[in-house]
Amino acid sequence: MRTVVVKVGTSTLTAGGTRLNRRRMLEIAQQIVHVREQDVRVALVSSGAMAAGRERLGIERPNPRAPLPHKQMLAAVGQSYLMALWEQVFGMFEVHVAQVLLTRADLSDRRRYLNARETLRTILDHHIVPIINENDAVTTEEIRVGDNDNLSALVTNVLGAELLLILSDIEGLYTADPRRDKNATLIQEVAVIDDRIRALAGGSGSLGVGGMATKIQAAELVTRAGATMIIAHGARPNVIVDAIAGVAVGTRFLPAVSPLESRKRWILAERPNGAFVADDGAVRALRNGKSLLPVGVREVIGQFERGEFVAVRDLQGREVARGITRYSAHDAARILGKRSDQIVKTLGYSYAPMLIHADDLVLL
Repeated sequence: MRTVVVKVGTSTLTAGGTRLNRRRMLEIAQQIVHVREQDVRVALVSSGAMAAGRERLGIERPNPRAPLPHKQMLAAVGQSYLMALWEQVFGMFEVHVAQVLLTRADLSDRRRYLNARETLRTILDHHIVPIINENDAVTTEEIRVGDNDNLSALVTNVLGAELLLILSDIEGLYTADPRRDKNATLIQEVAVIDDRIRALAGGSGSLGVGGMATKIQAAELVTRAGATMIIAHGARPNVIVDAIAGVAVGTRFLPAVSPLESRKRWILAERPNGAFVADDGAVRALRNGKSLLPVGVREVIGQFERGEFVAVRDLQGREVARGITRYSAHDAARILGKRSDQIVKTLGYSYAPMLIHADDLVLL
């Protein structure tokens, strides 16, 4: 089943106005419901909390010079209001939604990264639409992602999604600013993001935080991880359905590497903090694309925490794989050689039935 992340900007949700546009939100929900029926899992990154807060409090226009606590107050008021509206429009199609608020710290710390990934995957597995936003009400400058374009790129990488679709108030990336230059033409496909492409990115002209520059940053994050990103106009009829179906809409940024190569680079770039010594049967299973189970591990070497990088060695001491462990060294040592169904009985809990999932493991 395919996984796609859709990011909706404030300018799209307000349809260019100052209030959330219910009709636009309904159109977006209807399209997401449609593609879900085609076996596509969709995570929605939704801006608009501060705009919702202004609407709720009767504030007509945003104040760019407002201090951070004022903006956080608006986000705190608006986030619940925004979620209530999303729940209402998706509820018309009998689809449940779940609110997920993230900060950069949640995605930079390995353990919190894994927790966020498992939560999002479980939400999707239960046919619920996760609606994701930055936790603006409590974030400081040190832990802010800063804009939902980059947040959506991080979510795309967390989920291992194959496509990020960013809906904005502009059709895509142009050769010049189309609002100022009538000769500007749409760039339909970008194979390589270089200085020329970055130079084309302009500032923000909408109610949201992100402009084209943040979208290019997001494209770099996504394509380096082996996924595709599309920038398209949120008002285009059936834009979500068409983009996911492969119809040419907006600007498409092609993957810089394949997903597998990207994951290998990420995992192999880190120095292992320890190792699992696997028996011959476990090594054969790994080479057949299986996960590393505790029953096939003879020894745990070193001290490491859940979510850190570890090596997998055979009985001769040769490193055969490298991956991200689901258990700390202490916990792994306690379930060593045990079947997966004995993990809860031994530890009192279970993060996963394996020590390293096949998706988090690279053969050497």
